[in-house]
Amino acid sequence: MATLAWLSAAPARADITLNLKDADINTLIATVSDVTGKNFIVDNRVKGKVTVISASPMSSDSLYATFLAVLEVNGFAAVPSGEAIKIIPDANVKWEGGAYSSDGSRLARDEVVTHVYQLQNVSAAQLVPILRPLMPQWAHLAAYQANNTLIIADRAANVRRLGNLIAQMDQAGDRDIENVHLQYASASEVVRVLTTMAQQDKQADPTSKPASVIADERSNSILISGDKADRERLLAVVRQLDVKLPDGGATQVVYLRYATAENLAPILEGYAQNVKQSQSGGVGGAAAAPVTSSSSSSGGSGDTRVLADKDTNALIITATPKVMRQIRDVIAQLDIQRAQVLVEGIIAEVSANKQKDVGVNWTVFNPNSIAAAGILSDSVTTALTNYASTGQTSSALSALGQGINIAGGGQHGSTIFGVLLQALRGDGNTNILSTPSLVTLDNEEAKFSVGQEVPFLSGSYSNSGTTSSSGVVNPFQTIDRKDVGTTLSVTPQISGEGNTVKLKLNLEISGIASGAAGSSNLITNKRTLSNVVGMESGQILVIGGLIDDQIQTQKTAIPLLGDIPLLGGLFRSTSVKKSKQNLMLFIRPTILRRAEDIDYYSRKKYAVVQQSLIDAANATGGKGNPLLQPYDQILNDTPPKALPGTAPTSPTVPPVNADPGAIAPTAARPGDEPPAEPPLKSPAGQADTPSDTPAEAPATAPTEAPQSN
Repeated sequence: MATLAWLSAAPARADITLNLKDADINTLIATVSDVTGKNFIVDNRVKGKVTVISASPMSSDSLYATFLAVLEVNGFAAVPSGEAIKIIPDANVKWEGGAYSSDGSRLARDEVVTHVYQLQNVSAAQLVPILRPLMPQWAHLAAYQANNTLIIADRAANVRRLGNLIAQMDQAGDRDIENVHLQYASASEVVRVLTTMAQQDKQADPTSKPASVIADERSNSILISGDKADRERLLAVVRQLDVKLPDGGATQVVYLRYATAENLAPILEGYAQNVKQSQSGGVGGAAAAPVTSSSSSSGGSGDTRVLADKDTNALIITATPKVMRQIRDVIAQLDIQRAQVLVEGIIAEVSANKQKDVGVNWTVFNPNSIAAAGILSDSVTTALTNYASTGQTSSALSALGQGINIAGGGQHGSTIFGVLLQALRGDGNTNILSTPSLVTLDNEEAKFSVGQEVPFLSGSYSNSGTTSSSGVVNPFQTIDRKDVGTTLSVTPQISGEGNTVKLKLNLEISGIASGAAGSSNLITNKRTLSNVVGMESGQILVIGGLIDDQIQTQKTAIPLLGDIPLLGGLFRSTSVKKSKQNLMLFIRPTILRRAEDIDYYSRKKYAVVQQSLIDAANATGGKGNPLLQPYDQILNDTPPKALPGTAPTSPTVPPVNADPGAIAPTAARPGDEPPAEPPLKSPAGQADTPSDTPAEAPATAPTEAPQSN
């Protein structure tokens, strides 16, 4: 254990001449303390003989400087510590510390100090191996890379000398930045390669400071900033990369997953042309070349070429590396799976005799209040109140009285949008023309058509000059066939990632007017509806409501007697029947984004078909009507098979006039959850769609329809 000796200083004296030969070093320390007035703490390891010879008297400051030099020669150092100075071996200096100075010139040259240098232009870590050989072994040198500083602990004289060297090396030269213009390679691609190399060098040597590279896309140039050696190394790499490709470009085959190659090829052609013109300073772009082949499409000019292969749904792209990367980025954004839209509708024709209570009742209400948006009868208000309090459609329908009722609702926030169509029996009836259910991709048209091809006489020829070999005239007629019936086309458009759907609707209802016979002089009644609407997914919208007055005249008479003048009126009668027809379209879109949504609605539709077969089996006593297998079973069986009908005594098929709910459709699997949009509910309280509520109309166009005025 080292011990320290305390030497208390006496008052400083005048100049003295110091001559010592083989004197104990502790004697020298005591003499210096006595002359300079300084207090010393001497480590017990400070031992030895010293010789000091002076030819002239010395002041106290000169004596202290000579004392520090003697300590350095003998391997000791004086380290200030508060009001005293510690005399310790050199090896302990870095742990004992020393005076901190931002300017070492104010300290004695042999006093131990710690100095921090802030570097501006060079890396502190790069100077450490340069300065280390210039310092004694006991001195301390470290680089702090966080703020690019050097920490030096050494004698003041050496610290000042190292500071001068650091100042000369920490210079910003005019050789830091070089601008390299590329002829063939892409500046961004070359910078990407150089950056990767710099990162690898950084991992190999964390203390290194690699050169910086920046790409100037406008001039296709690279800016390199760094040491000359680093810049020369990067310039050599740039020269190897900036070469002309033998074939002028590269070719890649991109297989598409969702998009159509023939549709995407012209888009990419136009994009590549715009990129090329923008790089050359042009403005705008030429139109893409059209597809001219059944198996491929091509176009464009220059170094970029895009071909579409129809058989493999792939794109064959030839382009420079830069353009190729940009085209691949565009393909990645366009070749995505689009959401689908389930469109369900009810096409209903409401007929009313004598215009008695037939119409549509509208309401928008929440569970606590009902606000009428039209004329509501007491029964309708009661029905809506029941629906608001219970949430069950069956309770609402019970308040509407007798007749055919179609009900449905959609939830949006805390407000329930309800539409009730009431067709009372007696004075009016409702004819469900069709209940279409279509699934289509976003921005793709879906079409539903039910009807007949009706022959129409388009021309007749009876040229007497046209005869057969036997001299008989051969007249003939030309017939054109046209579709008559119900046609609905829908084009949905989803608003990005939102829940809103824009629907483009086209509805046409056509039929042969009454009294027409044969293919000549046929008259068709046609009603069309074309509209573009926006609505939330799962919301119900009613379109139409145009009421046409129709008159049907019927004459009856006793043959011969009814034709007698004056008296014939006693034997004939004429009846005129007036009616109204109101064409309504109920539409509901549902966005299907996930496979779970598609499976949910498939199960629900399958359950509707299964229930219809069960109802038919119940009506016929369960004979001759096959029942469908459970939904989960048909997924595993290929192909699906119908199960034979069972006897009326079977517990699964109750007898005629039994409760229709005795046989339920296949239940959904446990864990199946519907999408966010709530489905409609049938009068039985089961989840159902608008197309599930009414019975399907015959798939034929109406042939007997009164003629409108």
